[in-house]
Amino acid sequence: MQYKGIIFDLDGTLLDTLETLAYYCNATLGKFGLAPYEKDAYRFMIGNGAKTLVHRMLEGRGCDTEEMFEKAYPAYIEAYHANSLYKTEIYPGVSALLKGLSGKRVKIAVLSNKPHEATVPILKSFFGEEIFTDMRGAMEGVPIKPDPTAALDIAEKMGIRQSECVYVGDTAVDMETGKSAGFYTVGVLWGFRDREELENGGADKIVSAPEEILTLF
Repeated sequence: MQYKGIIFDLDGTLLDTLETLAYYCNATLGKFGLAPYEKDAYRFMIGNGAKTLVHRMLEGRGCDTEEMFEKAYPAYIEAYHANSLYKTEIYPGVSALLKGLSGKRVKIAVLSNKPHEATVPILKSFFGEEIFTDMRGAMEGVPIKPDPTAALDIAEKMGIRQSECVYVGDTAVDMETGKSAGFYTVGVLWGFRDREELENGGADKIVSAPEEILTLF
């Protein structure tokens, strides 16, 4: 099969944002007198969007009430959006991968469950404006991953068939998104989750280094 397009997840796939998200989540908890978590605990809270992330961290502290969420969620969003690049880094090998894909004239897009208003500026800051055909985060009125709606819309706008598209991510949510959309799915081991989760999510291929993805094109 000749693949013509690729859609990447963002957090845990292109960018290491674990320390960033842990920092702002813990700062939010501290604002309300709640104990912080160790950084690695957030590996299992991230992946289903910002609202779910906040619900999970509150639930772990026994206070996921509507009243508390309505205070904590805006506080988290305000703090994160004020400096969303803080402590965020590109994973080693990712820039070379994107350059290699561009050289092969592969259409490249990003689909994240991170709020759209944060996703686009972050991508532009790290990678510029030219490399991606489409950059999308979570938007009102559009179901988030693993629902395939946004992924299918991106493929359609890239002008490629489902069978010509590769979806790359680091969680079962990503693998389920790609499988539901009819894409070839690639799980990455440098992100937030492990091989077992990716296998259970139905990954067609699992890679340990970004350059392995180039072999598909």
